[in-house]
Amino acid sequence: MTRSADARLGAYAALAAVAFVAALALRRPELAVIAAPFALLVALGVRMPAPELRAWVEIDRERALEGDELDAIVTVRADSAVDRLEVGLVLPDGLALAGGSNPVAIHLGAGEERELPLRVRCARWTSAEVGEVWLRARDRVGLVRYEGRVDRRRPLRVYPTPERLRRLLAPARTQATTGSWVAPIRAEGLEFADTRPFVPGDRVRSVNWRATARRGNLVVNERHPERNADVVIFLDSFAEARASDEGTFEHAVRAAATLVTGFLERRDRVGLVAFGGILRWLQPGSGLVQRYRLVDALLETGVEFSYAWKDVDVIPARTLPPGALVVALTPLLDERSVSALVNLRGRGHDIVVLEVSPDPYVVASTDPADVVATRLWHLQRMELRARFERLGVAVATLDEETTVEAALEGVRAYRRHARLARR
Repeated sequence: MTRSADARLGAYAALAAVAFVAALALRRPELAVIAAPFALLVALGVRMPAPELRAWVEIDRERALEGDELDAIVTVRADSAVDRLEVGLVLPDGLALAGGSNPVAIHLGAGEERELPLRVRCARWTSAEVGEVWLRARDRVGLVRYEGRVDRRRPLRVYPTPERLRRLLAPARTQATTGSWVAPIRAEGLEFADTRPFVPGDRVRSVNWRATARRGNLVVNERHPERNADVVIFLDSFAEARASDEGTFEHAVRAAATLVTGFLERRDRVGLVAFGGILRWLQPGSGLVQRYRLVDALLETGVEFSYAWKDVDVIPARTLPPGALVVALTPLLDERSVSALVNLRGRGHDIVVLEVSPDPYVVASTDPADVVATRLWHLQRMELRARFERLGVAVATLDEETTVEAALEGVRAYRRHARLARR
């Protein structure tokens, strides 16, 4: 532990020294009497030995959701007596104190052990390490202190609370594996497609006996099979708009977690591409293990500043399977991510853009030049959305008032309108 002295220690020592010198020089013993208490305090402070302390932290679980409260116990043991010990648990960003005292001052005798219970609230999603404890021991008069840090950190992952979705986006193309989407092809399945005349090799259970009775010839039912889809979440981590501790990136991660949960529950294969200063990707997969992999990857993703130009060629080919539905979560603030999405559309991928609106984080100004610049910026963003729509890419806006469910409904409405326009 590091020893340091309070400012009063030096002042008391100087005062005592001056008083003793003056008592000798002026032959005034009363000055020595006045200086004696200050000298005694200095002597007590200087003689304080370094305390022998140990501390560790226990948390009831390592995974939680936003809004959950965790029980943490900070245990401190003193091998030598400490008159005043201040104990503080460092809480990283995203965690807040919900119960208990932090920091707290206690007294420990020699060999005494004390447990300090705390209640920690998970204010927002994060991937952090909890367990750093700061200790500060003081003498009785508070003139000398020893400070130290005990590192007992352990990982804690706070997952975003997913929004419940009633409907998801239907992919333009499905895969060959069994799933929950009705494929446009005709094969073995449950969804009725059409009827046709019987041919040798058809199963008897496929015969439509009512249609056969009406027509006088054997008629069988054709059905649509249930297939799954490949979905890739494209997370733009080049740039963000931010105000204090909240920004577009946090909103995008929450929306991505919602989409991951929804598509995996429908037995789809879901992958991730975090396209930014640092490229991260996860190949499509399904199941509960894949869900944890995806959410853990989302928590570890951050906005990384970079001047380097990047296009989709830096993304491994197997990460973007043919016919995959690519759902992009982006604030549309960086030309590199916009160019990558346009390139993916040109390669035949089914693209959907969920624009995480930066408008709530724009500071309003009354300066005429700023007002004109803001209007030009909004016009530029409108032109960018129109550019995507000309390519057949649906663009929906996500903000504080628009849920993921509402944004997906806007995408479905655009797709219905586009199909009617083609007809």
